[in-house]
Amino acid sequence: MPWIVLVISGVLEAVWAIALDKSGGFSRLVPSLVFVVALLASMGGLAYAMRELPLGTSYAVWVGIGTLLTAVYAMATGGESVSVLRIVFLAMIGGGVVGLKALH
Repeated sequence: MPWIVLVISGVLEAVWAIALDKSGGFSRLVPSLVFVVALLASMGGLAYAMRELPLGTSYAVWVGIGTLLTAVYAMATGGESVSVLRIVFLAMIGGGVVGLKALH
C-alpha cells in the first residue's frame, strides 16, 4: 500500500507544480486552490509512505515521478521544447524510479 500511495503522491506533485504555474503567482483563484489541495495531499501521501519506506527511496521516487510528469506535460503543451536528448534524460529519471522500486 505505501508504494501505491507514493506513486499517487508523485502524480499529485506534478498537479501542484502545474497548478502553481497556472496560478499566476497566486493571482488566479482556481489554480491556486488546486495547488493548495494537491500540495497537501501530495505531502500527506509522502509522509504516509515514509512510515514504511526509507526516506531516500521515498523522496527520490516522489520527486522523480513529479519531475517526469511535469516535464512531459510541459513538452506536450508546447511549454518546453521536445528533443531526443530531453526524452533520453527523462527516460533515465523514469528508469531510476523503476530501479529504486526494484531494489526495495
